[in-house]
Amino acid sequence: MAHFAKLDSSGRVIEVHVVHNNELLDENGVEQETRGVDFLRTWSRGHEAWKQTSYNGSFRKHFAGIGYTYDAQRDAFIPPKPFASWTLNESTLNWEPPVPYPTDDKGYRWDEPTLSWIFSQLE
Repeated sequence: MAHFAKLDSSGRVIEVHVVHNNELLDENGVEQETRGVDFLRTWSRGHEAWKQTSYNGSFRKHFAGIGYTYDAQRDAFIPPKPFASWTLNESTLNWEPPVPYPTDDKGYRWDEPTLSWIFSQLE
């Protein structure tokens, strides 16, 4: 099965749909993204903006999820920014905190006001 992200006018993912691989096959039996997009445009009654996404992240960096953004320049899906202080790692396209996560195997949560990791004891 192939997965496709439906994008709004700003490139934000608003839905993800599954399309049978047969819909992607060209006359030589080779899968083509454009065939899937054509199928979805017809199925959706004309919605234009569709991009194929990889469930295992083998292309376009991440599997698209609702709220992700498709970046055409990078040809990749970027997850939502979790906190204002975090920056995008250009090689992984993951958001990273200004302070690395502690490596002591304890549970922490990010505290944006203090820009630090706070120990999160399980109840």
